[in-house]
Amino acid sequence: MWIDGVFSGGGVKAFAFVGAYEIVEKHGYRFRRVAGTSAGSIIAAFIASGYNSKDIYKLMEELQPSLFLDQSKIIHHFPFIKWLTLYWRMGLYKGNTFEKWLMEVLKAKGVERFSDLPPDSLKIIASDLSRGKMIVIPDDLVEYGIHPENFSVARAIRISCSLPFFFEPISLYDKENQKCILVDGGVLSNFPVWLYDDQQDLPSRPFLGFQLSSRTDSAAPRRIKNAVDLFHGIFTTMKEAHDAKYISKYAASNIVFLPVENIETANFKLSKENIDHLVEVGRKRTTKFLKHWTY
Repeated sequence: MWIDGVFSGGGVKAFAFVGAYEIVEKHGYRFRRVAGTSAGSIIAAFIASGYNSKDIYKLMEELQPSLFLDQSKIIHHFPFIKWLTLYWRMGLYKGNTFEKWLMEVLKAKGVERFSDLPPDSLKIIASDLSRGKMIVIPDDLVEYGIHPENFSVARAIRISCSLPFFFEPISLYDKENQKCILVDGGVLSNFPVWLYDDQQDLPSRPFLGFQLSSRTDSAAPRRIKNAVDLFHGIFTTMKEAHDAKYISKYAASNIVFLPVENIETANFKLSKENIDHLVEVGRKRTTKFLKHWTY
């Protein structure tokens, strides 16, 4: 049976998606369209390219720190320069090694550009800080004078995964030749379930969303005791507000919540034990959900 899928952001916690996808496959479901933000865009792109859950598990195991922590060589000799790099280049790491790896993985399935995928099969979320808006790749690339089908899938993922201050952002130029800074899609929409909300012009098909957290509507209120807590609360609320109403709407019927709060998002040195734990969370939670899923 064909369904659609949405995968949230969450950094290395995305291993839980692998376990979830394994169970989805076992139940005989196949994804026709997939969408994702940040780490979720990696999984979505691999699925759209034809990788199965076992393949993706092996690929995710290749995500060693060296793929992400590609600082300029001069920083190794003069560590203080990294703060200048952060100031001027707006990120500690270049992200080039990660993008190259993505290109190789996708090319193995014959995928380089969006034109290599079935039409409308993959949507990736990014944030345009210069224009203060969320963008859907490839659809919104026309606003930058780019033909959507000609854009690199690996670059789209790289943009969506550009965690502010960690990776250097990507620059695109709009039709007025104004420079636009693009970063992690999770800044504005970490879980884009709204993409499949009441789309009357598209074929009606069940969808499943996979969220790397517990249900937000049942979470305890944040404890805000000082200015640091206040800042964190403001940023988190701004980040989550757009998605909240859609999550609430579909929480019971279409969203598999994967509670993995004890794992740090940017911990690129996960132990085998932690990886297996994340995968098992995905398996167990998805198995439990699908037992009662009536779509």
